Amino acid sequence: MTKPIEGVSEKILACAKEEFLEKGYSEASLRTIAAKADTTTGSIYSRFRDKEGLFGAIVEPAAEGLTRIFLKTQEEFHAREAEVQPKVMETYVVSGMDEMLDYVYDHFEDFQLLLDASYGTRYQDFVEHLVDIETEYTYKYIEATASLQDGSEITEEFIHIMARAMFDSMFEVVRHRMDRDTARKYLHMLEKYHYGGWGAIIKLG
Repeated sequence: MTKPIEGVSEKILACAKEEFLEKGYSEASLRTIAAKADTTTGSIYSRFRDKEGLFGAIVEPAAEGLTRIFLKTQEEFHAREAEVQPKVMETYVVSGMDEMLDYVYDHFEDFQLLLDASYGTRYQDFVEHLVDIETEYTYKYIEATASLQDGSEITEEFIHIMARAMFDSMFEVVRHRMDRDTARKYLHMLEKYHYGGWGAIIKLG
């Protein structure tokens, strides 16, 4: 059995990230990646199975890492007593979003790929997966606290729409290539905006 040459996989990944960032997943060429990495397409296939496997090797750790952070915040918050949750929600929202922002900026190019270069892969619904998590836990909060102000029913569909708006606006910091400090200020303003909007519908504190 031939021993894999050291450093080839790393070089392929570096060249692939460059190609995917420039052209997106659909237009990226394995031949171009192989040429830049001074290897063959066969070498790519043997290591990463196919183009989507190569794309996933780059973005999946970042996608899974951010999802873990988001779920940890949600689970820690929802482990609090129902009567305490409205009082501590803002603290969890601010600290959780700050942690997520820092993670995104520590893996900035990976999130550029996830947000704008993943069409045609299983990662194209990455944001939608976060929205589904937010929808599930927001509905749990409403049920746990019986917090509707006017007695009307808030549907999961409505929560989903609002969660999608929140994440789309949050990830604009990546699309606009803001520096980290500017992005944090922007995100804190967004938190106040969304918090105020939800406060008009349910009791948040």
